[in-house]
Amino acid sequence: MKTIAHTKALLLAATAFATGATPALAQTAPAKPSDGVEEIVVTAQRRAENLQSVNIAATAISGDDLGERAVVRQLDLQNIAPGLSIVKAGLTEAVNIRGIGLASGSPNVSNGVASYLDGVFQPPIVSTGSFYDIAGIEVLRGPQGTLVGSNSTGGAIFINTNKPKLGKLEGAVNLEFGSYRHLGANGAINLPVGDNLAVRLSGLSTTRASYYNDIGAFANHPDRLSEQDIRGQILWQSGNFTAHYKAEFIQRETGGYAYQPIQTTGYSGSREPIRYQLQYNTTTQNSERAFINNLELRYETDGGLIIRALGAYQNKRIQNLYDTDGTSTFISNALAARGGQSQFVRERQTSGEINIISPTGGAFSYILGGYYQHNIINVRIFNFNTLTGTPSIWIEPDTDKTTTGLFAQANYKLSDQFEIQAGVRYSWFSVVGSGNTYTGRTSTFIGNPSPQTGEHQDGAFSGKLAINWTPNSDHLIYAFVARGYKPGGTNPPEPVGLDFLPEIVTDYEIGWKGSFFDRHLKTQIGGFYNKYSNFQQQVLNTASGRGGVANISAATIKGIEAQFQARFGGFSVDGGASYVNSQLGAGAFVNTRLVPGFNANGDLPQCATGVAPGATCRDYTPFIVQTTGGPALYAPEWTWNIGAQYTIPVGEGRLTPRLNYSFVGAQFTNLLYSPVTDRLESHGLVSGQISYESGSLRVEVYGTNLTNKYYVSGQNGNNEFYGAPREFGIRLGYRY
Repeated sequence: MKTIAHTKALLLAATAFATGATPALAQTAPAKPSDGVEEIVVTAQRRAENLQSVNIAATAISGDDLGERAVVRQLDLQNIAPGLSIVKAGLTEAVNIRGIGLASGSPNVSNGVASYLDGVFQPPIVSTGSFYDIAGIEVLRGPQGTLVGSNSTGGAIFINTNKPKLGKLEGAVNLEFGSYRHLGANGAINLPVGDNLAVRLSGLSTTRASYYNDIGAFANHPDRLSEQDIRGQILWQSGNFTAHYKAEFIQRETGGYAYQPIQTTGYSGSREPIRYQLQYNTTTQNSERAFINNLELRYETDGGLIIRALGAYQNKRIQNLYDTDGTSTFISNALAARGGQSQFVRERQTSGEINIISPTGGAFSYILGGYYQHNIINVRIFNFNTLTGTPSIWIEPDTDKTTTGLFAQANYKLSDQFEIQAGVRYSWFSVVGSGNTYTGRTSTFIGNPSPQTGEHQDGAFSGKLAINWTPNSDHLIYAFVARGYKPGGTNPPEPVGLDFLPEIVTDYEIGWKGSFFDRHLKTQIGGFYNKYSNFQQQVLNTASGRGGVANISAATIKGIEAQFQARFGGFSVDGGASYVNSQLGAGAFVNTRLVPGFNANGDLPQCATGVAPGATCRDYTPFIVQTTGGPALYAPEWTWNIGAQYTIPVGEGRLTPRLNYSFVGAQFTNLLYSPVTDRLESHGLVSGQISYESGSLRVEVYGTNLTNKYYVSGQNGNNEFYGAPREFGIRLGYRY
């Protein structure tokens, strides 16, 4: 592994030397227009469009503005996009928009918020890396059932990197120094090779010490960071034909996850009382690897018709070691002896999409497309006795998923002011599970197998019907109804395990986008009402002792959202707010927090009738509770943010101080709705920076979490995670 890291570091250094400049971090922004707010461009609908002229609720930010808004990685997007909640969940992050997304770590569950990197759908693992050489990021709220499909009942996130440019020699090199021995470097260079070919190389290397002090015998460094990323791109254009290939290698080491038992749960008595202090009694580790590559072919006729094909393959892997209870306590009970866990997850994905995109000059325009995606997920988990190393539970499921779809969207202008839009998609989905879970396994005894087999197939229509009214060039008023679909799946083992049904949402929205004061102020305001059937939520599948999914009969989610951007002279201000009111139906579930020694990542199945609990099974019956319903999980009622800056001319450059504030309201994490164990409290974060730009040089001093807010940022099982403390740093950037 060291060889890989050293190779990537050398390539990054070579990129920096090739620019002939001093390294720095984050590409500096071009001069903003002095006469108003710059145009916000979104590409999620396969065309470059002005955000003010499309009927979608979205937050968009350019890559040049990420630093000033304190957006370093995916987790930070919730600080600029209203209605978005991203919380730590260990192996993955739970990404939810308007209370819809991914609240389960099971590979059998599909995303409710689809994340795309350069148009390629991203599995949730290995998706927390640092942003660099980014063109822009778009967060779309609400079901995107036509163009995105079955993974977007809550919304979609599009991350677009900078592409190669023909005929231009340019680049950027960057350095960062910060708290906790944070050292970062990234660079990019665009090389023209003749008239038809361009190559872009970019890379990142960053390290940071842990925020935490593990006083246990193993002196772990959980949540430290060592990250390397190399990205190479080739663009070839001949006449109307363009081919664009990208390959990316990602390597991250964090020393394991940092967590402690939730207050009042089984091992909370062993929590460390000092903030950012831990005491584990086993080694912790987190190693992530990914290879992502994709090829886009594009042909545009002389009349403006575009034929586009995008194919991709990616291979992501994670290897983890956990202290399952997050304390120095040795776990031992009559069912099994365990305290540590080894986890390996690998996901390989092959995907392809083809589009026919019409020109937009006439009254009628359209997009036609087809999509294919195949995922193979391998999970290997075993729990072991931290004193002897003897394994007790082995989990070895394999999951095979296939998604296909056909879609079409058309716009027709009834007049200069009125336009109708209609879109439809049909998606097919299938999943096959295999493998086993073994209980009581030792080095000499294979254990008692519980098959993880199961199959499920379904399909559904999704789409959108909208009407747009553009009374003049500064205003758009729209209304639409959209339908979203999230596939069902299987809860192994079959035939004991039960399938869960597809989740269907009908979304009603109205919105108004306006520009005022000669476009010095732009606003986006909307309201929505979502009606869900067969709403999917994470529960315990007692047949296997593992997390499963159940359908709640109905759910409603409604709310309002607003954003604005303003610029008057040297003063700029932007912000957004979201109010979400949600209600889930009632249900009966196992309260796993009451089950002694329960392990959320793999436990014992329910005992058959007449079989006494012991080393091979449990009786969960005493722990079943009936709930009356409540708000959607990971759905804060209020989220809002605001940022302001003022640009001051200084000599030949400009000095810009900026201050940001973001607020994420309280949110529940479990259907039991305990205010003590199932609730993440609200928190507000303050960040700021002072930057100086002169020509191609940029110097920036920044601070994040300036009030040093200590808050819980996520949960997994009986453990909870925490947000980063206050950090300061300096960034130096040079571009040419």
